[in-house]
Amino acid sequence: MDAVSDLDELTRETVEQLEPHRHGVVVAALTGGDTTVRTAGGLTADTRLEIGSVTKVFTSLVLARLAEAGEVRLEQPLRDFLPAPAGITLRHLATHTSGLPRLPKGMLLKALLRPNTPDPYAHCTADFLIANLSRIRPAPPGSRFRYSNLGAGLLGLALSRHTGLSYGDLVTREVGTPLGLSSTGAGGPVAPEHDAKRRPAGPWDLADLAGAGGLRSTAADLVRFVGAHLGESPVAGAVRLALGVEHRVNPFLTVRLGWMAQRMHPKLGGHLQIYHNGQTGGAYAFTGFDPEKGVGVVVVSDTARSVDGPAMELLRGLQSRA
Repeated sequence: MDAVSDLDELTRETVEQLEPHRHGVVVAALTGGDTTVRTAGGLTADTRLEIGSVTKVFTSLVLARLAEAGEVRLEQPLRDFLPAPAGITLRHLATHTSGLPRLPKGMLLKALLRPNTPDPYAHCTADFLIANLSRIRPAPPGSRFRYSNLGAGLLGLALSRHTGLSYGDLVTREVGTPLGLSSTGAGGPVAPEHDAKRRPAGPWDLADLAGAGGLRSTAADLVRFVGAHLGESPVAGAVRLALGVEHRVNPFLTVRLGWMAQRMHPKLGGHLQIYHNGQTGGAYAFTGFDPEKGVGVVVVSDTARSVDGPAMELLRGLQSRA
């Protein structure tokens, strides 16, 4: 079997794993300059869906772009942009080491009591976030990893205020336009989406928390985005900066600017996997790649059901063949 046929077979197998429990799915595999895309459920590579927390790696790449241009510094205090507790820097927000909680104060209990609330972040305006932040006493910044939607959203808000652009326009200027991501942005229409039981679900409006999960995109755009992390591109310098920052979570796991990264055990090949997933009330997305092997994976679904297992399995398959 030649390399292209092998890539097509791996991608087809991944779609077959995912399809039975989802309304629709798109799977893309990148290796050696080749890309193979397989779809199911009426979706195409150009179907626009919410990408949830995959947004965070776009937000962090915007930070890296602005830092590379000298407009901001990674160690710059959040207080320079928003009223905030002392000691929190932009780097802390991008690496989930700010000490801030996962959600704005009071939202976790609401999420536990009403898990099916539609559009749970719609009230997260700048005024709400800043007032909420004044009630939080974060853990010491930089001390440990604590995944935070609040922190990522505040990073997007801070950068938006600094540049005078909306979050969506800022992503377009710094990432979308350089990479030709014509369908990626905050707001705008998406294809019909579904909850985990494949019932219709409306899209989320994250208001000023958009930097944590407010982007919408297509598999085609995400393939271009992941491809920009595998070789030279108009944003290559910012990619190197984003991937070069490391905070160690445990012996195998680190967090970069926005991305999670794990090194497989030597008995499993010792490969590096850099990835992020995202979920909203009606969609799921996964992006992952290995810059050492030059391979990557994109999976998007119009159903709010994890694709992580098969997506990671596909990434491992690509790594073992590269």
